[in-house]
Amino acid sequence: MPAATKSKHKLSVTFTSDIVTDDSADAANAKSSPDAQGRRKSKVWEYIALSTVPLVLVLGNSMLVPILPTLRSKLGISQFQSSLVISLFSVSAAIIIPIAGYLSDRFSRKAVMIPALIIYGGAGILAGFGAVWNSYGVLIGARALQGIGAAGTAPIAMALVGDLYKEGKESQALGLIEASNGAGKVVSPILGSLLALIVWYAAFFAFPAFCLLSLLAILFLIKEPKRKEEPQPIRKYMQSIKQIFIKQGRWLISSFFAGSLALFILFGVLFFLSDILEKPPYSIDGVWKGFVLAIPLFGMVTTSYITGTVIRKNGVLIRWLMNIGLALMAVSLALAIWLNTNLYVFIGLLTISSIGTGLLLPCLNTMITGAVEKAERGMITSLYSSLRFFGVAFGPPLFGWMMGKSNQLVFITVSALSLVALGLVFFMVKPGKKVQ
Repeated sequence: MPAATKSKHKLSVTFTSDIVTDDSADAANAKSSPDAQGRRKSKVWEYIALSTVPLVLVLGNSMLVPILPTLRSKLGISQFQSSLVISLFSVSAAIIIPIAGYLSDRFSRKAVMIPALIIYGGAGILAGFGAVWNSYGVLIGARALQGIGAAGTAPIAMALVGDLYKEGKESQALGLIEASNGAGKVVSPILGSLLALIVWYAAFFAFPAFCLLSLLAILFLIKEPKRKEEPQPIRKYMQSIKQIFIKQGRWLISSFFAGSLALFILFGVLFFLSDILEKPPYSIDGVWKGFVLAIPLFGMVTTSYITGTVIRKNGVLIRWLMNIGLALMAVSLALAIWLNTNLYVFIGLLTISSIGTGLLLPCLNTMITGAVEKAERGMITSLYSSLRFFGVAFGPPLFGWMMGKSNQLVFITVSALSLVALGLVFFMVKPGKKVQ
């Protein structure tokens, strides 16, 4: 990782009997000027526009989790086939994300994000008609197409944040993106359950509306910085990526593993909860199930936003929070091996694990986004996002398979994996005092 840098700015202060003047006075005046106020308002709208992208992305999967049991019964398919509605979307996105990252580095971020949102929304309509026609083939094909569109959304937005902001503003914006991602996970089970009250497949037709709002926000509220350098030839570009991994591969790969594992566990747990809540002795379904699914996610969302706000490129704090987050995940999931029969205790443990995820992900986002120059940032953040999508993709089917063996096997596996991730991050990921 790049060496730490120390700030050497000096504050000049002159004391008189009545007056204290310093350089901060000019800064205060600048902040209160109309131009500065206008810039702050512009930043707020930029933040809102950027946060719509991960929100739309996460709705693509999480909003469908509550209706999976209904989808399974209506289409007459197996539990594994229903899990593919989530997994195939994520697998196709994971495969295409590196290509989208390269295109965003070569052309521009918005040139990739705008058509991606159009594909994403259009495929949602097709998936809805697949559900109306009781055609599993059309539905699953449309979900794969949606995944291709999804590849050009949130991963590219993360690279765009690195282009737009520096220092504390960057970590704050990345924290907001992760919080928006989590907020989507909180809202989407409830929203999916509410839409299902109209008709069970209504969630599919809701995607285009959300995509349209995000598309308009990106078009009119984001002004992408102009590129100063010419795009690299693809051979030189790939050599640059190779050199990045030669120099920084140990901590990058460890970070990639930790981020993908966090999403694997999160979506696997959502799938697990969605399944067991509808069965005796709980028999919770509909909107109430959506609220229960939202409890652990709310812990993650709140923690993600706070973490992104406070870390401000502080490498020492980042390292502490990553390790604490993974330790919380490992311990709470290990306790769930024995304490998964009492719903209140179980939800509490899953919420603690989600808080750990909320500590981990904004720190990883900040380090990975700042690890490389603008010319290669799209590819590096896309590779990271690709592995996160694979984590999401494999969560539901692997959790479903393990649930068929025993609930204890689920939590033995994920607590052990969390412990492995903690070891890798502790020994391999050592940011300097200030993250670049």
